Amino acid sequence: MSKNKAHILLVDDDLAHRTMLRAHLSADGYEVTEADDGDVGVHLVAEREFDLVLLDLKMKRMGGMEALPLIKEKKPSLPVLIITAFSSVESAVEAMKKGAFDYVTKPIDLGELQIVMARALHFEKLQKENDQLKERIGERYKFSSIIGQSEAMQKVFGTLCMVAPADATVLITGASGTGKELIANAVHQNSPRSEGPFIKLNCAALHENLLESELFGHEKGAFTGASDQRKGRFELAHNGTLFLDEIGDLSLPTQAKILRVLQEGEFERLGGTETIKVDVRLLAATHKNLAKMVETNEFRQDLFFRLNVVPIELPSLKDRPEDVPLLVQHFLELYREKNRKNIRGIDNAAMDRLVGYSWPGNIRELENTMERAVILCLGEQITEQELPVAMRNEPAAPGTVPRAGTTLKAMERQLIQLTLQQTEGNRTKAAELLGITRQTLQNKIKEYELTS
Repeated sequence: MSKNKAHILLVDDDLAHRTMLRAHLSADGYEVTEADDGDVGVHLVAEREFDLVLLDLKMKRMGGMEALPLIKEKKPSLPVLIITAFSSVESAVEAMKKGAFDYVTKPIDLGELQIVMARALHFEKLQKENDQLKERIGERYKFSSIIGQSEAMQKVFGTLCMVAPADATVLITGASGTGKELIANAVHQNSPRSEGPFIKLNCAALHENLLESELFGHEKGAFTGASDQRKGRFELAHNGTLFLDEIGDLSLPTQAKILRVLQEGEFERLGGTETIKVDVRLLAATHKNLAKMVETNEFRQDLFFRLNVVPIELPSLKDRPEDVPLLVQHFLELYREKNRKNIRGIDNAAMDRLVGYSWPGNIRELENTMERAVILCLGEQITEQELPVAMRNEPAAPGTVPRAGTTLKAMERQLIQLTLQQTEGNRTKAAELLGITRQTLQNKIKEYELTS
């Protein structure tokens, strides 16, 4: 911190002494704010940002010994220098025990004051940098963009914390829609390469002839239509991360070329002879079983071993139903704001239907469902009527654990609906299974507006 940017709070009830100090501090380039007593100083600390406080020990209304703990309570890292008469040095030492950085005695030696202030401001700078570093580290390993409190997702978070700071290749597997790209992005953002580029390519989205050019680039005239030289994704990802999604769709020749880059860190553009060196961390993802593809000679074993250094398998949404309410709330807030809708929440029946659904499309399907529900909702709560018909008609998942906060009525409604589905609408049999009379069951069906 350059001293001409430092903001000093000068707290002293002696006007003449305060004026003298302000003149010298201002001449040295400091910005100075004055307070004529301790209570005013405490108020200013709460309201404004300062780099240093000069606090007189003896004042009429509130002395420095009383003001110091109040200042430190509001701004613990703010350095405070005590100004005291020589006869009160013992009190100044006591103030240091309570958090003051140092003290100077009256009459003040301006040279000594400059030295002590410089030390205090350097300390304040280091303290701020340390706090910012802690904040960045804390945020870095929160992975706040990934939602999940289930045991399966906690295992994923544990693996992410270990693998992100490393430079190893990561293979992310899981069904379509489970968030593989989100995981890859989290690995990059929490890695030493986070300041470098994060380049993505979906290997299933391009024809084989175009894919090689996208990966390695091409020279002018390399093929029909190649009117200019073009860098490939590996070259663009230099000093960063390359994420290859659906890597199981690569042909064997392309697999061999990727293996060479991983082993030697070099390649040539299509139509070129120059060998290009790159430093790239590779992250790969697929919904396919690469181990089985190796057995059937559809995927190179050596490349599989290279990719599978750290495997991360993402669970399907149906295997972590306890995460559904969290995701529902996340997407509700996202699309409520995006569509400027005044929706307070989602009713219990709709939430139970969402938790019990099998989610073949995983998180992507849930997001689309919530966006649609928000758009269609005309009231203050999303109900079953805003959910897709197929979802409303699907039997509730057997053995689903009720979520925290589910009401007894909602649980009873879900149990009756499930029993009616299991008995194919036979109310007499359903009543027997539930341990209630047929008439009670009919009353419940009417109360809950169930279909049997």
